[in-house]
Amino acid sequence: MTTGATEPIYATEGLVEVLLERAAERAPDTETVSLSVTPAGELPDLDLAPEAPVFTHFYLPSAGGSVSAVFGVDLGTPPGQTAGRFVSHPDGRLEPAQTDDFHASLFVAVPPWDRNSIAVFDRDSTRRDLQLLDIEPPEELIEP
Repeated sequence: MTTGATEPIYATEGLVEVLLERAAERAPDTETVSLSVTPAGELPDLDLAPEAPVFTHFYLPSAGGSVSAVFGVDLGTPPGQTAGRFVSHPDGRLEPAQTDDFHASLFVAVPPWDRNSIAVFDRDSTRRDLQLLDIEPPEELIEP
């Protein structure tokens, strides 16, 4: 559901599938994951503006967990590199909650954890059109 002439939010099908699987595995607990984008110009065969952001990757919430637990600093997510957040709502509310950690884009998923049970919202809780792209993002290498 789009409001006005707002651009849709783009994400790869693979990313959304992984997020939904993680949410299903964690239920009845919630899942929260930081998401990052890749400019469309760096992705193959897309008819989008080169600078259009496409959600392609996520950061594991447990990375850096032991240090985070001691110092309260999230070392698993590089600062300034997450454009969105994914949250699961096992209670079935397909809308942002006051307890959600808001980003420019907030992906919310509910049971039964399929493609019809995920939606994306702006920082102001306005629902945006989510367009899934059947593409593979470039591989990210983790340096030792």
